[in-house]
Amino acid sequence: MEKINVLFVCLGNICRSPLAEAIFTKMVEEKGLSDQINIDSAGTANYHIGERPDPRTIDNARANGVELLSRARQFVSADFELYDYIIPMDDSNLQNIIKLKPDSGIHNYKVIKMRKFDPEQKGADVPDPYYGGAQGFQNVFDILKRSNEHFIEHLLNEHNF
Repeated sequence: MEKINVLFVCLGNICRSPLAEAIFTKMVEEKGLSDQINIDSAGTANYHIGERPDPRTIDNARANGVELLSRARQFVSADFELYDYIIPMDDSNLQNIIKLKPDSGIHNYKVIKMRKFDPEQKGADVPDPYYGGAQGFQNVFDILKRSNEHFIEHLLNEHNF
């Protein structure tokens, strides 16, 4: 069976998308699916390429039992060829991703907003906690955890793991 490739995307790749990546990675490992799912994250902007996640994101993740190991990178059009699921955090990043979509549709990728999988606010944006306080980071963690729980169930059903 071919691996499923998942890419989480936000603006700078230092808050929401690396946190989504880390939460999802932990869930995939706990379900014994690491051999079947590749996970990464990226940002639509080039502000933080090569940087570690925001220290507040790292602290929040640790407080919730999750380790962030990624470094920021920018989303590029070649990602459409590499990833089966491209998961933007909000409408703005969704639009930025769509602008980079290649004309040839040779790969069967799916671009789906993260909160499409959130039973509490289906389709809403994941708020950017960058300019907020600690509670904003915890709110984002809770949203991403809940959404990823339903996303992994979606993958289990869709791909018969």
